[in-house]
Amino acid sequence: MPLQVLPPLTALRSFEAAARHGSFSRAADELCVTHGAVSRQVRVLEDWAGVALFDRVGKRVVLTNVGSRFSDKVSSAFGDIAAAARTLRADTNSTRVLTLNILPTFAMRWLLPRLSKFQFAHPQIELRLVTSDQPLERIAPGLFDVAVRRQSALEPGEFRTGIVFTEDELPVCSPAFAEAHPVRQAAEIKSLPLLVADTRAGSWDRWFAAAGESSVSNDAAFRRFDHFYLALQAAIDGLGFALGPLPLIEEDLAQGRLVAPLSGPKLSAVPYCWAVRSSETEDPAVTQFITWLEEEALDFRYSRERPG
Repeated sequence: MPLQVLPPLTALRSFEAAARHGSFSRAADELCVTHGAVSRQVRVLEDWAGVALFDRVGKRVVLTNVGSRFSDKVSSAFGDIAAAARTLRADTNSTRVLTLNILPTFAMRWLLPRLSKFQFAHPQIELRLVTSDQPLERIAPGLFDVAVRRQSALEPGEFRTGIVFTEDELPVCSPAFAEAHPVRQAAEIKSLPLLVADTRAGSWDRWFAAAGESSVSNDAAFRRFDHFYLALQAAIDGLGFALGPLPLIEEDLAQGRLVAPLSGPKLSAVPYCWAVRSSETEDPAVTQFITWLEEEALDFRYSRERPG
């Protein structure tokens, strides 16, 4: 195809990011340019096409019908280019770089301690680990190969997914905090500091409901954190009770950094899932990582269930 029939590629990149995020500002953050630069590039594309791609509604931008159809095509095309680039690199370089986009707490507390086993089994695959809780549909095609998210955050149909494991959560705290604040029943912890992450809002309400108790009405009881791993670290440091997912705190319980003074209930939370884009072609390195991840999770579940 002659290059002169293609729109400016910089304008296409700006449009694709703005359409995916639904925001010029977030597109600018991703592309490391200014809001004005994205706006100008979108205008260049609109002038080239002779049609409006966005409606400007106050400070918001909304895709027009034409823009929405064009966005689907452009996003798919960028995905094809990314896949072709990966194939090219695989053909010219014996080392395949596999980019993982993983939730921070899952990465730090479960995946990282196990990754050396994958590297030993697959030395030809170089892993690049990015931690993020950003919605996957807002990440440009080609910027990750495999992601791990909680199931509730995945758009049906847009990604191929599989369950890694389901969490069981229960209240945990440091041994010193438990000694200073002895509790025997769920109702007794309502008056104590409760640690919660913005990413898991409502988890304490669900746990108290499972325990047959009403929700905590006093917001002052909560200590809030923007990331879940900070809430868990705060529990280890003696700042209060956190709802700890057993798969992610098992080592802390075994080493005595955390204790679970109450025997129950255990709250079944949303599963962790691997995810790859449905539009992307099969990749042997991706398949090998997913297979390893599922086998590692299966071994983990078996080790927890077997006696002794």
